[in-house]
Amino acid sequence: MRLTSVADALDTIGRELQNVVDAVRRGDRAPMERAVTLLTDAERVFVHGAGRSGLALRSTAMRLMHLGLTVHVVGEVTTPAIARGDVLLVASGSGTTGGIVQAARTAADVGARVLALSTTDDSPLSEIADATLVIPAATKTDRSGTASAQYAGSLFEQSVGLVGDALFHAMWQRGDQSADDLWPRHANLE
Repeated sequence: MRLTSVADALDTIGRELQNVVDAVRRGDRAPMERAVTLLTDAERVFVHGAGRSGLALRSTAMRLMHLGLTVHVVGEVTTPAIARGDVLLVASGSGTTGGIVQAARTAADVGARVLALSTTDDSPLSEIADATLVIPAATKTDRSGTASAQYAGSLFEQSVGLVGDALFHAMWQRGDQSADDLWPRHANLE
């Protein structure tokens, strides 16, 4: 095994993230615009992801709440039932994660919209989703080093955070709220 410095690791991660950003920016922008519309028009937003993808989506949930959206994290005891008019924002690199696909089916069955972040638009999750944002990164089971030199789905999980922040930032900039307007929604029980 080759010794790598932290600086080398940061270079690798930064380069891979830039490649993802460049690919997403060069790709079809319609799904991104659809995502903004789905989130903006939602009565409530529910976020759901497993493992590190779920953790990344939790930070997106927080930012959407800062915009004034009503946001729930699936699995929390205070999360209500999803309904028509709501959006389920999910992340699954493979698009086959059982619990995520089942949640998407349930949401679709009650008339809610589904917005998926995935590495593919050819999966059971994408078939259910109203929009899929494709993030060109390795899935957690890809250990070939072809799509990413990083371990498992690290690049996908990092990209979920970036895409979530990009969605938030675009929505914020299109609105009429200042940073001072958002601030009172920031947690004060820390």
